[in-house]
Amino acid sequence: MMNADRRMRLWRLVAEHAHGRQVAVEDVCAAVRSAVGVDRIAVAVQLAATPWETLYASDQIALELRELAMTVGEGPGLDPLANGPTLVADLTAAECLARWPMFAPAAVDAGVRAVFAFPLQVGAVRLGVMDLYHGTPGELQRRRLADALLLADTACALLLDAARPGGSEVAGRWPARAGTEHPEVHQATGMITVQLGVTAAVALIRLRAYAYAHDRRLHDVAGDVVARRLRFDPEPEGAADERGG
Repeated sequence: MMNADRRMRLWRLVAEHAHGRQVAVEDVCAAVRSAVGVDRIAVAVQLAATPWETLYASDQIALELRELAMTVGEGPGLDPLANGPTLVADLTAAECLARWPMFAPAAVDAGVRAVFAFPLQVGAVRLGVMDLYHGTPGELQRRRLADALLLADTACALLLDAARPGGSEVAGRWPARAGTEHPEVHQATGMITVQLGVTAAVALIRLRAYAYAHDRRLHDVAGDVVARRLRFDPEPEGAADERGG
């Protein structure tokens, strides 16, 4: 169990990173990196019937790993919402390569060997996930794991506070993101549902499949759909044709 002194030290660490302004998710992430000793971190949320959105990424590699998971539909960061924390000490382990055959090798190539993914949830309310990436293999020590769990709860509380009536949410959106968001993915998903006459979930799968098959970023393909440079036609085998808009 975490004692009160340790809990207060973590809160002070978060406040220090805020530098006197209102505490935000990125301040919690900075505290996680300091307290847990990981190299990089990302936070993403998932709204009902929509793809993942990245709220914060500490660097380009963290952002690209989140995008990779979105594109291929697999990875430790996609599991926690259903199964609780996913703690991966070594992505090169045989079971990891079998479980995430596309994500794991790509993450290792990017210099990541360990991933620790924590769900952001309160009871049955599940908001998203906090991904911690480390360049060397190894498990989290018990104390660092406890710190990560508490700070993940802190990030979740900030999201819930921002989303409640009277919070910082504006026009039904999440608070301003510190990282890069991809609204074109939402737009493209909606357009594909009309083009194919399918649900949003199926449309997103088709969009992901096209991006993976053509070795492209998900948001780049979505941008082509939105700009009408790419159209998905209801053909057998689910082929998509590129046409001028």
